[in-house]
Amino acid sequence: MSLQGIQPKRRNSHRTGHVGFDFGVYDLRVAEVVKYRERIMAREKVYTRAGDDGTTGLFYGGRVGKDSALPRAYGAVDEAQSILGLVRAEAGKGTELDDMLVHICRDLWVLMAELATLPENRHKLVDGKTRVTAEMVTHLETMIDSLDERFTPPTDFVVPGQNKVSALLDVGRTVARRAERHSLAAAPPPSQSTPYLNRLSDLLWTLARWQEGESLAVKDVI
Repeated sequence: MSLQGIQPKRRNSHRTGHVGFDFGVYDLRVAEVVKYRERIMAREKVYTRAGDDGTTGLFYGGRVGKDSALPRAYGAVDEAQSILGLVRAEAGKGTELDDMLVHICRDLWVLMAELATLPENRHKLVDGKTRVTAEMVTHLETMIDSLDERFTPPTDFVVPGQNKVSALLDVGRTVARRAERHSLAAAPPPSQSTPYLNRLSDLLWTLARWQEGESLAVKDVI
């Protein structure tokens, strides 16, 4: 609906005292007009067309090819996070696993911020908010150790797919491994990106074995 070209005529309502405008077939009150204009002016389009040339914008500025080291790394992390979203949906809102994964997904946004920043701009990052810290890595190790005390993990190779949740966790684990490999080029040491992804894949393996209950060992398949 466009307001352009409409000549409003002021009118007063003796019954309500409300001031409004007559727009021909439209009868919009002042508050509705203001709200409409604010909504149109504030709304941004999802697409920008800026990446049609094969480049993408980075955190704190700069553009690189979409197939270069940084987008490959944070893109793989994005995939891992999306898979964890599938796990959450399957596990059920409010479950213990759901709570664990929500916090991990939050960490992955921190990780993606770091991986999406050019090396020369990483001094602008903030620990724990836009840069992965050693404490975040340690927290994953603590989670693994805690789970290890609750069940006996298998010591042999296992066949994935005992249930849907564990199977999805295994998919997330493999994507985290791929992200780890890409992060080596995108954010080499002393960045904590690679250690974090390494521990994340270990945690997802542990969560998968925990969720499946009884694992199917490869050696037991006849």
